[in-house]
Amino acid sequence: MQATRDDANKTRYAPGQKQGHYESYFLRANHPAKPQAFWIRYTIFSPNDEPDKAIGEVWAMVFDKETGKHTAAKNEVPITRTSFSKSGLQSKIGDCTLDGGALKGSAKTGGNEISWDLVYTGYAPPLLLLAEKLYEAGLPKAKACVPLPFASFSGAITVNDQEWKLEEWIGSQNHNWGTKHTDLYAWGQVAGFDNSPDSFLELATARLKFGPVWTPYMTVVVLRHKGKEYALNTIPQSLMAQGKFDYFTWDFHSKCKEFSIRGRVEAQVEDFVGLTYYNPPGGVKHCLNSKIARCEIDLIDNYGETAHLYTNNRAAFEILTDKRDHGVKIMV
Repeated sequence: MQATRDDANKTRYAPGQKQGHYESYFLRANHPAKPQAFWIRYTIFSPNDEPDKAIGEVWAMVFDKETGKHTAAKNEVPITRTSFSKSGLQSKIGDCTLDGGALKGSAKTGGNEISWDLVYTGYAPPLLLLAEKLYEAGLPKAKACVPLPFASFSGAITVNDQEWKLEEWIGSQNHNWGTKHTDLYAWGQVAGFDNSPDSFLELATARLKFGPVWTPYMTVVVLRHKGKEYALNTIPQSLMAQGKFDYFTWDFHSKCKEFSIRGRVEAQVEDFVGLTYYNPPGGVKHCLNSKIARCEIDLIDNYGETAHLYTNNRAAFEILTDKRDHGVKIMV
């Protein structure tokens, strides 16, 4: 896969395909100073061997740690009411639209309604969470990349008639896809640390299940810091890395001859929103989703750079699990 933004965003789903598939474009950002954030996700879901049951989904969430109130909403429409571009980013799900510089729409669940009218810009090159050759390989079955790190969002989000004015909230535009969801994972991202606003972190720890057998934990980490990319994202490297998480804390450590990265991501139960993800092979998984988590990392570059980076409320932190004892309220 060429690391260009258009190619990173091209849709992998083929209408009518029999093999199950999910594919998401999501955008997220944090308030420049307050512990507030949004996450909006445009998704294709198609179950195995039932292409006529494919749907489009639009998710929206707003986090407000100051009030302790988070809001979530979701739409579902038949796949016939969607369109996605095979080159670049151009998506429509029902009345919700998304392209390479703007997104507009609304979602409603129960008594909650969220609407948005946003523009975004950015110039950072795409970030590949996996080694480049893995994007066309059969494994892993789930792929993820960041076509636009450090996206800057402006415009308005309305949450149950309360309007939020956004001015240069910093986050990212992301793309992920696959034939099944990863069996168990933690995913994290920081678009600007409190003490290093130009540094960007993307990471994941996962376990895969083959029949009754689970793989060890595998961890991939990519950090951009002071103009250099520190990538620890090959399969052998992921198996050598240390990474382990429970529902609310995640510790990781990965190293090579040139550098090492160690850190922790954590959040309180009240910082999460619970979501239900359909899985193409069947069943559902719970996604515990926070965009106001804490993260700190230590970078040791054997050629000179040492840094301790932290953020108190700007980290994205997600757990995907089959278990139901997490205590997080499932909102949509």
